[in-house]
Amino acid sequence: MEKKIAKLLLQINAIKLEPEKLFTWASGIKSPIYCDNRLTLSYPKVRDCIQKGLLEIHQNYFKHSDVIAGVATGGIPHGSILANNLNLPFIYLRDTAKKHGRKNRIEGEVKPKSNVLVIEDLVSTGKSSLNAIEPLLEIGCNITGILSIFTYNFPDALNIIKQKGINFKSLCTYEELIKTATEEGFISKEELHFLEKWNKDFKI
Repeated sequence: MEKKIAKLLLQINAIKLEPEKLFTWASGIKSPIYCDNRLTLSYPKVRDCIQKGLLEIHQNYFKHSDVIAGVATGGIPHGSILANNLNLPFIYLRDTAKKHGRKNRIEGEVKPKSNVLVIEDLVSTGKSSLNAIEPLLEIGCNITGILSIFTYNFPDALNIIKQKGINFKSLCTYEELIKTATEEGFISKEELHFLEKWNKDFKI
């Protein structure tokens, strides 16, 4: 499943690899890879494949979850579809509180002690994911895990999440993506070596 998803993400340009022309992330980080998994929503075949993958991982690792939470904004659509397939309640999480109304960071109803599975479209440094679950922890929810469509698998990020005691899974990892990209002719073997080193050397 992981290889199939990697291939689909590359084919629809949801993930672009440019080793010779670096992208600039919102944080200012220079990167040879850019990910926009919101594009997957426009392709029914890709969307369906992602849902099958999410359902499979849910069944294997997180089936005791009783609430699905999508992280705004990329985790909302896939999280809501997953919740609908599982017939479970859905909520979504804001990175910051609204500046008007009830100033919520959690949108929807969730009770203390609920077992919440958090859906992300992308996990990079892990900091935004951990920030998103803070309000759930504050009201006494149990985070059964974080599940993403794609992750850069930065060692530092994985350690941060692990230290918090959070079970983290992803449909597609950076390692599988660049391997598939090489096999499918999206990048050369020389570019593969550069991308491997960039990921290994990345510091948060």
